[in-house]
Amino acid sequence: MTAVTVAATGTAAAGQATAVRRVSRVVLLDADDRILLLHGFEPHRPAETWWFTPGGGLEGTETREEAALRELAEETGITEATLGPLLWKRRCAFPFDGRRWEQDEWYYLARTDRTATDTAGHTDLERRSVSGLKWWTSEELSASHETVYPTRLAELLRTLLDEGPPSAPVLLETERV
Repeated sequence: MTAVTVAATGTAAAGQATAVRRVSRVVLLDADDRILLLHGFEPHRPAETWWFTPGGGLEGTETREEAALRELAEETGITEATLGPLLWKRRCAFPFDGRRWEQDEWYYLARTDRTATDTAGHTDLERRSVSGLKWWTSEELSASHETVYPTRLAELLRTLLDEGPPSAPVLLETERV
């Protein structure tokens, strides 16, 4: 099968090769070191759920940092956040909403004192696939049996809280579903 040229969304029909979508994600911590995660689901199979960090694809000439802050504002309504260092990088591929997504994700640390969220900035796809947001303690995340992406997020968060940000971004294992 040949690769297809993909528009800015970085997606193609299921089963087709895709361009790699550049994504910025935010590990948002509040004053109590809780992390904010979104609860998502497959639009055509709402019983398939998972938790994930805010973030999304770069638009136009945006930097990774600009995309992280824009996506955070759009998905959570939180604009009062201080973006910190790049923590982790990973590649992932997965089917979602009838498409195959291939992503190069960079995870930035951010801090905020604001915990109220607002989902008014969600896109149509987000409105069809996100059921809510929740602040998690490290202990709650470690004890959870729910699916969370990246899959080692509980361990990564505990290390971050215990040791602080890494001196250089950590390359996480590639995840393919």
